[in-house]
Amino acid sequence: MTSHALPPSFLDRYDGTAFSPLYTATVTVTGGDSRHGRVSGEARSSDGALAVSLRLPSEMGGSGGGTNPEQLFAAGFAACFHGALSLLATREGVPIPDASVTASIHFGRDPEDGLFTLAAEVRIALPGIDRDVAKTLVRHTERICPYAKMARQGIECVVRLE
Repeated sequence: MTSHALPPSFLDRYDGTAFSPLYTATVTVTGGDSRHGRVSGEARSSDGALAVSLRLPSEMGGSGGGTNPEQLFAAGFAACFHGALSLLATREGVPIPDASVTASIHFGRDPEDGLFTLAAEVRIALPGIDRDVAKTLVRHTERICPYAKMARQGIECVVRLE
């Protein structure tokens, strides 16, 4: 059986003065039949672990039948938050075997520029955990989860034409 535990070093604080990458995920999207990545694209990771068909959701006038950027972002956000929550709970000695994190990513119109923006909602279930303990865990998780930090503080982003 494969072990799925985090390495102990994830509990150590980093004291460096510059960003120190631990892992880089690279995904390439192509346009598919319509030559439009959001409508009929294919997304593939450089290591081959991710290969999905992208489709515009029917709620937005598309055909559906595939995943979309918002679902992928929601999955990443929920997984990252759950991981950070588990890390903190382990450090605090609080078992959370039935914890679940549900992320909803809303794609909508941006009143500031008239174009588009995203909004996120994250719901955490910690059945059997004292409410005050759960609130403390969630509050601290929100401070360390990279996705929550990105949603709150922004992210360094470089866009480059090759």
